[in-house]
Amino acid sequence: MGPLDNALLTPTEMAAVDRASVAAGVPENVLMEHAGKAVADEICRRWIKPRVVAVLCGPGNNGGDGFVAARHLAAAGWSVRLGLLGDRARLKGAAAHHASLWQGKVQPTSPALLDGAELVVVALFGAGLVRPIEGAAAKIIEAVNTSHLPVVAVDIPSGIDGATGAVLGTAARAILTVTFFRKKPGHLLMPGRALCGDVVVADIGMPPGVLTEATTFENDPLLWLDVFPWPKLEGHKYTRGHVLIAGGAKMTGAARLGARAAARVGAGLVTLAAPRTAWPVYAASLQGTIVVPDAFASLLRDRRRNAMLIGPGAGINDTTRRNTLAALATGRAVVLDADALTVFAGKTKTLFAAIEGPTVLTPHEGEFSCLFKFAGDKLARARAAAKQSGATVLLKGPDTVVASPDGRAAINANAPPDLATAGSGDVLSGMVAGLLAQGMDAFRAANAAAWLHGEAAREFGPGLVAEDIIECLPRVLQRLKSAAHPSS
Repeated sequence: MGPLDNALLTPTEMAAVDRASVAAGVPENVLMEHAGKAVADEICRRWIKPRVVAVLCGPGNNGGDGFVAARHLAAAGWSVRLGLLGDRARLKGAAAHHASLWQGKVQPTSPALLDGAELVVVALFGAGLVRPIEGAAAKIIEAVNTSHLPVVAVDIPSGIDGATGAVLGTAARAILTVTFFRKKPGHLLMPGRALCGDVVVADIGMPPGVLTEATTFENDPLLWLDVFPWPKLEGHKYTRGHVLIAGGAKMTGAARLGARAAARVGAGLVTLAAPRTAWPVYAASLQGTIVVPDAFASLLRDRRRNAMLIGPGAGINDTTRRNTLAALATGRAVVLDADALTVFAGKTKTLFAAIEGPTVLTPHEGEFSCLFKFAGDKLARARAAAKQSGATVLLKGPDTVVASPDGRAAINANAPPDLATAGSGDVLSGMVAGLLAQGMDAFRAANAAAWLHGEAAREFGPGLVAEDIIECLPRVLQRLKSAAHPSS
């Protein structure tokens, strides 16, 4: 297993893999047979007892997969109703071949096919759809969605753009999606992610070597576990990095959460520079953290403070702006969040020109829009922002995207909705800073923090508040270490 196992392929990239597979000696008919059978097998595994199933096929290869699935379901004792959008005689290539093997009745797609059905397989359009769905296709998808029947999507819910996750006109809402070889970005980007249900990736017999490189990945320990900074026997607190955090005068909880998160993720020391008026609050509540009044600029002189976090609760003011520029001028690792981003609204050239060392920006959509004016899907916008700024950009949300200036990007897919709570972003930025202090590069530190953040939230479950993420980190780290070093 390696990073390429977690590659995300656009429909164009997936088509190139298909062509390479055919060129390597695996016929398209065989690939389609394996794909459709994988759908049927997953259905039979989840719904053990055969039942009435409506299989809705489109006019292209996605429909061909549906014909194969229908054939295997019928052979397994399911009562199959097959509907085709379009004319059977106009099917081409592998889709025409597999349609010819279907011995049952082929009916026009219509809402009547759903009457009495207990499951629906939607194979109308695959991930390569580029035009909005309309007409008869839109009507049948809307009928499926209003039927409240369980839906299985072939490759991707029909109507979702596989590259962006956008809904093109209308889209089926599935509880299970079976895709092939690798996921597409549209499986993880909203709103596609919300419509896919469980996503199963099936091996359909692609020959080795058809995928040799990728720039987009699903965030997973495969991307960064080999460089994760586990404590070493010969190490001590000074070898595990030192995070410096700028605290604010009013919203003191934000920087305190960041400080605790940086320490919990492994930073050897954490220092918080607090406004003198708020120093007692910080000092009384942060055991294990060095709290110094009014000293951020002077504290930068010690190069052992090798990672800085500025922004959580800092305030949108000249002090935050000066601290940010001073931190960036050191060339050391810097994480900018919240107020350290919005304070540069209208002054982005100043900010971007100051970025010299490893830098991670962690905006939510509102903060992102203060700095960047890019249009398009989230993956494209994050990539463009990273390239323009020269920083790694962690664009937060249910489909958090981490993008590097060199073009690499990853989509995080393990974050539960419980993370929508005050302070969770402050914890995340503190975790990024803590990993940077321990020597991880910006792209992998941001990805590791995002994944651990999501796993800790899943560990806790409903009722989560930001502090719980920090408390759950040790259990997540223990499991991660066991997976990385099973004999230790």
